[in-house]
Amino acid sequence: MQYNSFNTQATFFQKLRNFDYILLICILLLGLISALSMYSTDGGEILFHSKSHISKFLIFFTMMIFMSFLNIKFWHYFAYLFYVVVLFFLVWASLYGIKASGSQRWINLYFINLQPSELMKIAIIVCLAKYYHRIQLNKVNTFQVMFVALVILILPIMLVITQPDLGTSILIALSGLVVIWLAGINIKYFVYSFIVLLISMPFAIAFLQPYQKLRILTFLNPDRDPLGAGYQIIQSKIAVGSGGLSGKGFLKGTQSYLEFLPEKHTDFIFTLFAEEHGFLGSLVLLLIYIIIIYRVLKIGVVSRSYFAKLFCYGYGSAIFFYVTVNMSMVLGLLPIVGSPLPIMSYGGSSMLATMIGFAIVMSAKINHKQLIA
Repeated sequence: MQYNSFNTQATFFQKLRNFDYILLICILLLGLISALSMYSTDGGEILFHSKSHISKFLIFFTMMIFMSFLNIKFWHYFAYLFYVVVLFFLVWASLYGIKASGSQRWINLYFINLQPSELMKIAIIVCLAKYYHRIQLNKVNTFQVMFVALVILILPIMLVITQPDLGTSILIALSGLVVIWLAGINIKYFVYSFIVLLISMPFAIAFLQPYQKLRILTFLNPDRDPLGAGYQIIQSKIAVGSGGLSGKGFLKGTQSYLEFLPEKHTDFIFTLFAEEHGFLGSLVLLLIYIIIIYRVLKIGVVSRSYFAKLFCYGYGSAIFFYVTVNMSMVLGLLPIVGSPLPIMSYGGSSMLATMIGFAIVMSAKINHKQLIA
């Protein structure tokens, strides 16, 4: 079977006109805000984190633009291969990966320390979207179809859990389950699964790592160890609250500048932003994410391809989960699980995965009239 990655029915300029420029502007705005926030984490200087973050954003954003010109059939054709390659990287990371802070999640590719679990957030959506693309609705709830979908979903989750990375495994599970639900799985299976999950919760807790149990206890009562396990979340809530309505001003966040807030450049970047720009600034940031999610879902609506629809709906939902979990985590509404804020948080693997996701969405927009057999 031969595959032609070029759409002969549309010229380069026709494709260019079909870009979703509102989505592009929002991505660029997030990139600008993240660059300024990273500059702030470096104390108002362009140091390692800000240099690295800005360069990775520019490289991966440019890559996203070029990848957007690939026909949506390209992503459909190589969906399973993408999933298998990332699955192989997960196995490789578990066996021979870089160890840091008690975890083994990264592969040294020289130009980047790749975290395959971040790529799996995209690969699982692409793979399941292709899997359900040709399955008739009346067969979606058959045992064979559900069993294959669960195998596709559970394999990477188990590998990520062993690294260990509970937070990312939960996000992968949520992304995959959304696609399965959108494909037409009967709601009763989700209800049964939820009941089983509740019943098995006490047994599952017994298999958690000590630091994971500590995070749950800290979430329930941060003041039990205010100078230890509860320090991060206590300082995070103080920083967010001290921002007030309009914030303390750019480069004037005392919690951040006086080093009360550890890891402010990664999962807690929103804390720094909220302290400096306050409630109003946080609303603006949240509005940008809402517009992005809306545009991604809208592209799914106008796409004629079922594969493109499933991917856009799945990826739009995934972004919602990433943002909700991260912001809830730094506000103390959820346990700390290690979930980066898309584009805002420092991390090359997360940025790469996010841009690949947007490239597929943009490809769906450019080729929204195209059907996939």
